[in-house]
Amino acid sequence: MPDTTARFRGPDSVRRQPANRHVTTAAILTAALAAGLSSPIAQAASDDEVTPLGPISVSAARTPTPLAAIGSAVTVITGEQLEALQIRHVDDALRLVPGVAVSRTGSVGGLSQIRIRGSEGNQTLVRIDGIEVSDPSAGSEFDFAHLLAYEVERIEVLRGPQSALYGSDAMGGVIDITTKRGAGPLSGSLRTEAGSFETREAVGSLSYGDEIFDGMVSVQSFRTDGISVADERAGNPETDGYRNRSAFAKFGWRPTEDLEFALVGRTLRYRAEGDGYSTLPVDGDEETRGTQSFARAEARYAMADGRWRHKLGMAHTEHDRDYRTDGTISSTYLGRRLKTDYQTDYSVDTTTGLPASHDISLAAEYERETVRTHSDWSSVDRAFDATGYAAEYRLGLFDSLFLSAAGRLDQNELFDDAATYRLTAAWVIDGTGTRLRTSYGTGVKNPTLFELFGYSASYRGNPDLKPERAKGWDAGVEQSFLNGRVTADLGYFRQDIDRLIQGTGDTSINLDGTSRIDGIEASLTLRPVGWMDIRLAYTYTDGEDANGEELVRRAPHVASADIATRFLDDRARAGVSVVHNGEQKDWAYDASYTRSIVTLDAYTLVGLTAAYDLTDRAEIFGRVDNLFDEQYQEVLGYGSRGRAAYAGLRMRF
Repeated sequence: MPDTTARFRGPDSVRRQPANRHVTTAAILTAALAAGLSSPIAQAASDDEVTPLGPISVSAARTPTPLAAIGSAVTVITGEQLEALQIRHVDDALRLVPGVAVSRTGSVGGLSQIRIRGSEGNQTLVRIDGIEVSDPSAGSEFDFAHLLAYEVERIEVLRGPQSALYGSDAMGGVIDITTKRGAGPLSGSLRTEAGSFETREAVGSLSYGDEIFDGMVSVQSFRTDGISVADERAGNPETDGYRNRSAFAKFGWRPTEDLEFALVGRTLRYRAEGDGYSTLPVDGDEETRGTQSFARAEARYAMADGRWRHKLGMAHTEHDRDYRTDGTISSTYLGRRLKTDYQTDYSVDTTTGLPASHDISLAAEYERETVRTHSDWSSVDRAFDATGYAAEYRLGLFDSLFLSAAGRLDQNELFDDAATYRLTAAWVIDGTGTRLRTSYGTGVKNPTLFELFGYSASYRGNPDLKPERAKGWDAGVEQSFLNGRVTADLGYFRQDIDRLIQGTGDTSINLDGTSRIDGIEASLTLRPVGWMDIRLAYTYTDGEDANGEELVRRAPHVASADIATRFLDDRARAGVSVVHNGEQKDWAYDASYTRSIVTLDAYTLVGLTAAYDLTDRAEIFGRVDNLFDEQYQEVLGYGSRGRAAYAGLRMRF
C-alpha cells in the first residue's frame, strides 16, 4: 500500500493534496499500481488524525477510486502475488478469483475462455492498459491462451453488469490488466526458465523513470512441446507444441505538472499446433498461426488545481490468424478495432449544510470494428460502427457513506439504441472494521458479427438475433479483524438474462424467457504472522437457462487457496496453491451436431513454489505444477497437463 497520508474524505481524496508534478499526473496511478488484496476498510480517526488512503480500484468507476468507496464486487491481484506464486499465464491467476470460471481446451495455447458469475466469455470486457482487446473475428471474445503474465503489475476483476460504464461487452463484468511502468534509474532484468514438456522461456526488460519521463521495454519468448490437445487417455499420443514471442513498450512524458502524454504498445506472434475434431478431438495435423497487436495513445490535462481533468485517447486492436491443415491454409481471420474516447472529470467538496465530496465524469466514445475472413466456403468483409455516451456521479458523505449512479446510451447501425444504468452504495462503519456494499445494474450484449453472419463451414449466422439484456444485483459484507490481519468478505449475487443467445449446433438463437444465475462468493485473507500470507476463496454458482437446463462449463462449486511465506531475512520464499473445480456440465455432439449434456469430473490441482536470492541481483527459483498428477478435462475430450516441474534464474542490473 502506498504511504499516502491525505485524510480519507471520499473517492478522490488523493487528488486534493497540494498540486505538484507527482500529484496531478501520477499520484492516482502510483496508488493504483501499489494496491493489493489488503482490506480497503479505512479505520476510524479523530479530527486531528490522518487515515491512509487505502488501495485503489481502476475499473469500478470511470476514474480511479478507493476500494472502500466501491459498492461493486472487486478483486485485485498484484504483480507481487503473481511472482510469489510464479504464475506465468494470466488465466491461471484468474482461477484464484471468486466468481470466475476458466475453461481451457488442452494445453498451453489452446482456447481459454473466462466466465464471470456464469456469464458467457464474450460478455466479459477485457482491457489491457485501457485497450479493449476482444477479437471481433472470434465472437467478440478475448482468448486468454496467448496472454502471458510477464510485466503485469495488477489484475483487477469487477463482477456484475457494468454496461453503464463500458457498454455492450461488459454485461457480465470487467477484467482490467495494468502493466508495469518505468521507475527509478536505468535498470534491467533477465529471466530464463526451463522444465517439463521441453518448456523454455526467456524474458528481458529495461526500465527508467523520473518526474518528467518514464519508459519500459520488454521482450519475451516462450516455447513448449506440450501435450496432445486431444486427450491422450483416449488414444491420442501425438504432442502439440506452442510458440509465443512478444514485445511490449510503455512510455510517459510530463512536460508540465498539469499535462501528461502516454503511449503503450504490445505485439506478439504465436504458433499453436492442434488436433482435428469429429464428435470428439482426435490426433491430426492442425495448426494455428497468428499475430496480435494492441496500442494506445493518451493525453491528460488537469485544471483548477487538479479538480477538473480531461483525458483524450485513441486505441487500436488487431487479431490476425490463419488455420492450417496438413500444412495448407484452410481459412484466415482478421479482426480490427479502432476506438477514440474523451472523458472529463470534475471533483468538488461542499462544506455548507451537509459536508460531502462530489465527483462527476462524462465520457464519449466511438469505435469501428472490422472483420475480414476468407476460406474455401465463404468470404466476409464487414465493418460495424458504434458510439457511446456515459455519465457517472459519485457522492461521499461523512467519510463513511459512498453512493454512485451511472448511465450510458449506446448507438449503432444494426440495433436500437440501448440505455443502461448502475447504482452502488458502500458504508464503512467507524470503529468496527466493517464495510457493507451493494450494487444494481442493467446490461446489454449485442449479437456478434459471427453470430449474425456466420463465416465458417459448420456454422451459419442468424441475422434475426436480438441483443441480450440483463439485470443483476449483489450485496456483501466485509469484516476486518485483529487490526487488519484478517479480512473476510461474503456476498450474494443474482443476474437475470433475457433473450440469451445460445448455439444450437450450426447456428444460434435467442432463447425465449429468462435465464437465471445466482450464487455466493466468499474470500478470506489472513496474515497470522509477518512472514506468511494466506488467501482463500470459494464460489457457489447456480445457473439455468430459460429452459431450466444447467449452464455448461460453470461448476457449481469452485474454491482456491494459496499460502506465501518469507524467511531467512526475506531472502527465501516458498508457497503452495490449491485450485478445486467441482463437477460441471458440458455439451457432447454426434455426427449430425445433435447436442446432449455430459458431466465432467471434479478435479483439484496443487502447486508448490520456492525462490532464493543468491545475491541482491541474482535469484534462483523453481515450482511444481499439478503435484499429484491429477488427470482431468476442462472441456470434453481435451487433454490437460500432468505433473510438471520448472526451474530458472533471474538477474537484475
